[in-house]
Amino acid sequence: MRATHSLFAPRELRLAWWQRFLRLSWLPVFAWLILGGIGVAALYSVSGGDWAPYALRHLVRFAIATGLLLAVVAIDLRQWLRLAYPVYMAVLALLIAVEFVGVIGKGGQRWLDLGVMHVQPSELMKVALVLALARYFHARHLWTTQRLLALVPPALLTLLPAALVASQPDLGTAAILVMIGVAVTFLAGARRLVFLVGLLGFLVALPVIWTNLHDYQRERVETFLDPERDPLGAGYQIIQSKIALGSAGLWGKGWLKGTQSHLKFLPEMKTDFILAAFAEEFGLIGALMVLALYGLVIGYGLLTALACRNHFGRLLAAGLGFVVFTYVFINIGMVAGLLPVVGVPLPLLSYGGSAMFTFAIALGLILVVGIERERVIPRHAS
Repeated sequence: MRATHSLFAPRELRLAWWQRFLRLSWLPVFAWLILGGIGVAALYSVSGGDWAPYALRHLVRFAIATGLLLAVVAIDLRQWLRLAYPVYMAVLALLIAVEFVGVIGKGGQRWLDLGVMHVQPSELMKVALVLALARYFHARHLWTTQRLLALVPPALLTLLPAALVASQPDLGTAAILVMIGVAVTFLAGARRLVFLVGLLGFLVALPVIWTNLHDYQRERVETFLDPERDPLGAGYQIIQSKIALGSAGLWGKGWLKGTQSHLKFLPEMKTDFILAAFAEEFGLIGALMVLALYGLVIGYGLLTALACRNHFGRLLAAGLGFVVFTYVFINIGMVAGLLPVVGVPLPLLSYGGSAMFTFAIALGLILVVGIERERVIPRHAS
């Protein structure tokens, strides 16, 4: 007779909520709090030394996001395993809703109006996708994962939301979703040949992709390759960002003394280019401190994945560490002119709630894996 052992039956007594917080790794939480404080200070500065209109709202959102992080930590890892597919489907439904009732702004239809704030479901999908893929691969042994047919469901889980996001249009976030899907699939143990073939197919399809890009998307790539081709137009923000970074020196010009931001030369300084505004005032040392704090969170995610004894937790921590890495790497690349400007914010520093809440959920889930890294959750092949 087949065993009736439940997938979610605990191997040990569940920890009470207060026991979970006793086992919490507080170093990444401190990094979260410091980054949040830096974000408030940076937005206070770019607002001309005023709490309105950005700094106070950012502080309120940060308080809510911190509560959300702690709420995520309070939930058992096995429950997150149970919730993985429902969370994915809920966020996918939000993405579909954007197609019909989404708010139009910045040349795209990407937000849902919830009354108190606008939510960008494509940001939340970054976490939901990792959850769903980790759940899928957790139920499969390595030899099953290496079968080509076994990669069809994760491909669909990745490409469906990516296609919806690309139609908004938001090609940058769609590409990031594909990168996340590829990263988690690679970490799950899929054959390297699959990725080599996929890369070759992508390179072959590049001319077709290029011809089907919108004019502004091609302009972004051309401006990235040569910002001086249109210094007062498409290349303006990259040039001004480089001026802000280059004029900062080692220690910066001082808080509330940034000329590029206070004289309004730096576009999108409250969102995409907040790091340039901050670095102008606090210099190379300040920028490196911010990078070190993000690096601490990313490193903790990777180390937690290595120490975890269950496959779901390993993939979840490593995948969410990669999500945080994409935020930081792409935003820094944009600010420094090393990558095209694709509208990727820097969570906790950039103004806006969706990326901050996504980061809160991601860090909370990484901390959950850290708390329960010794637990063994059996695989059940489907």
